[in-house]
Parts: sequence; C-alpha cells; structure tokens
Amino acid sequence: MDNRDVAKILRETAQLLEIDGAIIGRYRSYEKVADLLGSLTERIEDVAKDAKKLKELPGVGEGMAEHINEILATGDYGLRQKLLKKYPPTILQLLEVPSLGPKRVAFLWKKFKCATVENLEQLARDEKLRDLPGFGEKSEQAILKGAEQFKNLGGSGRVQINVADEEAQKLSAYIAKAGEAVESVTPAGSLRRGKETVGDLDLLVTMRPGHDGQKHIDAVAEHILKYQAIKRELAHGENKVSVLLDSGLQVDVRMLAQKCFGAALLYFTGSKQHNVELRGRANEMGWTLNEYALTTLKGGRVVARETEQEIYAKLKLDYIEPELRECTGEIEAAERHQLPTLVQLGDMRGDLQMHTTASDGRNSIEEMGEAARKLGYQYIALTDHSQAVTVANGMDEKRTIAQIKKIRAAQERVEGIRLLAGIEVDIKKNGALDLDNDCLAQLDVVVASVHSFMNMEPAEMTDRILAAIENPYTQIIAHPTGRLILRREAFEYDMEKILAAAAKHGVAMECNAYPDRLDLKDVHLRMAKQRGVKIVISTDSHSTSHLNFMKYGVLTARRGWIEKKDVINALPLEQMLAALRPKPQNAKAKAARRANN
Repeated sequence: MDNRDVAKILRETAQLLEIDGAIIGRYRSYEKVADLLGSLTERIEDVAKDAKKLKELPGVGEGMAEHINEILATGDYGLRQKLLKKYPPTILQLLEVPSLGPKRVAFLWKKFKCATVENLEQLARDEKLRDLPGFGEKSEQAILKGAEQFKNLGGSGRVQINVADEEAQKLSAYIAKAGEAVESVTPAGSLRRGKETVGDLDLLVTMRPGHDGQKHIDAVAEHILKYQAIKRELAHGENKVSVLLDSGLQVDVRMLAQKCFGAALLYFTGSKQHNVELRGRANEMGWTLNEYALTTLKGGRVVARETEQEIYAKLKLDYIEPELRECTGEIEAAERHQLPTLVQLGDMRGDLQMHTTASDGRNSIEEMGEAARKLGYQYIALTDHSQAVTVANGMDEKRTIAQIKKIRAAQERVEGIRLLAGIEVDIKKNGALDLDNDCLAQLDVVVASVHSFMNMEPAEMTDRILAAIENPYTQIIAHPTGRLILRREAFEYDMEKILAAAAKHGVAMECNAYPDRLDLKDVHLRMAKQRGVKIVISTDSHSTSHLNFMKYGVLTARRGWIEKKDVINALPLEQMLAALRPKPQNAKAKAARRANN
C-alpha cells in the first residue's frame, strides 16, 4: 500500500467517528496523521519497518503506530470495518456535499436512514428537510445545489494535476529502465498543458535510431505491462499500450521514432481545438498536419516533423507554449508576434503564504525557513490562521503578537533567507477582518481569505469581499473563489467588481498553488492581468514538502498568460515589499516594530 491508500483509510475512519459522535480529539488524531502521510516523502511501508522511526513521526504514538501497522498488514483497519457495519460506506459521500457536516449527516441517518447523495437529493426535492431543526428552506435549496455539484465534480473521472504528475514521473522512470532502445519519455496531453485536472495520461516514448523497429517496440511494450501499479490492461496495439492504474488513472503510452517526435508531441499535447486550427492553417498553406509530420498536400513531402518549434515556424507562427494551447487567441497572438513571455518557476523569489505549528501546519518556523532556503528563495511569509478558524487552531491578537516575536527570533537562527511575519486573517461574514488594526499594523504581510459562510448570495459575497479589499490593512486576497478542485465549486460573486476594486486599492490576488485549489484559476488570472491587478503565487504550504507545489501555481499562472512582471513575489525582497499595498502605521505598531527589529 502506498501513503495515499493508508491516509484514505485513516481519514475515512476519522469521518465515520465524527458521524458517530466521537469527541473531537479522537477523530482529529486520525485526520492529522492522514494529512501527515499526504506530505511524507518516504513510503510509510519503509518507515514502519523501524518501530522507533515510525513513532518519531508527529502525531504517531504507540496506539497510532499499531493502527498503521494493521492497515499495512491487512489492507484495512478494524475500527473502520466496525463502523462500516453500523453505517453504509456511501454515507461518506454525504460529507462531500457542500452545506452538510457530520452532525447533519448523523441526524439524517438517524431520522431517514439517508446514506447516499441520491437519498439526500430526493428528501430535498420532497421538501422533507425544510421543517427540520437546523435546516430550513434555504438549507434545502443549498443541499440540492450541493448534491448537483457533487455529481458534476465527483463523477468526472478526472484526477488532480499533482496525482497525474506523480503517476507520470513514476511510470516514466520505470519505462526509462526498459533498455537502450528508449531514448526519452515525455508526458503530453492535458498534463503538459498544465490543466488543473487530467482525464487520462499520455506518454510519448521516443525510440533510439536503429532501435525503432517492431521487435524493440514490442519489448518496450512488454516491459510496460509488467509495471506493478497496473490494475488492468486496456489495449495493446502495434505502437501503443493503454492501461488502467491502481489510482484509477488511464494511461496511453505511444512508442515512436525519434524523427517524428515533434509532430507527435504537438498532436498529443493538444488541445483538440488548437490542433484543428493548426491543421486548417496548414491546409490553407498547401500542407497537411498530423501526428507524424507536416507534409505537402501533393506528393506527401515532409516539410517538418522533428521539433514543435520547426512546425510552428513553417506555419509562420511564433512558438506557442503548451499552457497556452487552448484556442483562446494564442494563434492570432503568435502570428502578430505578441505572445506573452510567461512566468517560469525559476523566476520565483519567495513564497507568501504558508502555515506552521502555530496553527495547522506540521513544521516549525525554522523548518519552513530552512526548506525554503534550500529551494533558493530569498524570503517567505509565515502566515498562520487567525482566531475565526478554530479547527485550525487560529490565533487571536495576543498569540499573533507572540508569533511575530517568535519569527523575529527565528530569523537569528535561519541564515540566508528573510522570514516575514504574516497572517492569513479571516474575512468575517460582514467583510471585517478577524484581528484588530493594532495587531495587523505590526505584520509584514497581511493575507485575507474566506473560510466560512460560503453559500452567501452572490451580491452579499461580492459586498463581503469588497469590504475586505477596501480595508487598508488587506494586501493580498488568498484563494479568492474558495473552490476545492473535484470537491467544491467556487462561491459566486461579481468578479469584475472584485478585480476593479483590487486594481484601485493595490490589493494583489493570489494564485494559490496548492493542487486542491489552484485559485485563482486561469480564466480569472487572465482577467486580472488585463485589469492591471498584481498576482502573488503562493503554495499555502502546511508542511515543508508542500513548498514544492509552487510549480503547479506557476503552471496555472502560465495558463492565465501571466508574465514575470505581473507577479509580486517574482521581485527581489525590497521591491516585493514596496509592491505590496502600504499599510497604515499607528504609533503602537511603529513602537513594536522598533522593539522587534
């Protein structure tokens, strides 16, 4: 079992315990270890071989170590099995419906034996929820909407980009060991375009010249089919193998000659509509374009095929980066030599949202600083939660001021990187910030976000966020639409008004790099750029390993046509601080800054 499998069983146990009415400390212990496994770089199977090492993991004591070993040995956990005799497995789906929590799920089970989204939807349609304690007509409508969202998101058959990326890396490394016939393995399709979710994974295996005959291709195919993570073989053709992995992801692997690599990569990267436009352009020029080559219509003479750059040049277009190939104006821009110079991962100078053990993070200030320094960053902002997020151990004013002092003290122990004292302050229902102005004035970076009351009417939500933007202490709006990919849709508001206000007040909008969020999404990022709104790409890290999620934020930003000049944390430290909206400084804050510095 891999870490994801063990984490899933622990998390489901926690959810079932919460439905069963267990005390918060009991089920939270399972959740915390499940989160830990999600960020653990080592295989839990390997760690568990050393009992002492296993119990050194945060949150893993004697009892939890036994639970993990039971899961690894049996593929399940006794308590989970016991609870699933009391509750059907489908009851866990109800927790994924927006506006339902464990208490409501438990109540609906007790009253109606409701255990599926279909049951829930029917109860809402029959108006059987509106008169129940704690529900009402608005709740009933929200549940109907949430059930529809669940069906749309959960039934898509797609996986998040990080899952596809991890699977691609593991399988590519395995294929590379097939022998000297394999020259390279390259992901294509929606993964290469940086889409937030991937339906199936396309891998192109380039064969070395002289090793591209059928005999060698067959040998590579046989090697691929021995991959341990394959659940089922779907197809096996002359130069293609299709399989279904244990993760549920379908993978199509194509073996091709080196000379055709450019044409194949262009074709299988897509998007479909981008390819249609390119083929039409080729036809107008007297050529035909397919996955093998760009050739003349008459006689089939090869015009270009070895590289994508060569093919675009022949079509009289500048090279179009994969993330832009969505037929949203990139071909016209390439023709006019007006394509953006997209931001790159190497442009990032720092990370402006992350969490430590002060709230719901798993690493200390020093550990986050050291990990970021090793990535080559010049600065980071430590932005733990404010008090409203009680489930994340959010900080009140007193604890926030203490945290500022701890960050200043940690700076003396962490060399080569600037540690900025920040906060992820909650935007309350009325748009006010969750901490007082005296406290906010003492921080280096103020990130504001919504974590509650997500089902407000669009006009109300618009006013709420506008109020936060107008607050002179707000510098960055984090994960601005609140979506969770494949789990929760964005909350609704007037994006035009929000972006106009952000531009007016100098508030940056975040492109949250955490794979569950990627928020703002590409379309909204492009809107922000067009309106002169500055962007911050941050990981929202809750452990040191999450800092590597930056690449997914950069990919999303590239899809939004974002350039280095649009990104505040692509600037050196002093320029970055100057680019943030200046906060009012009262006498108390100035005195505190002098004392702390």
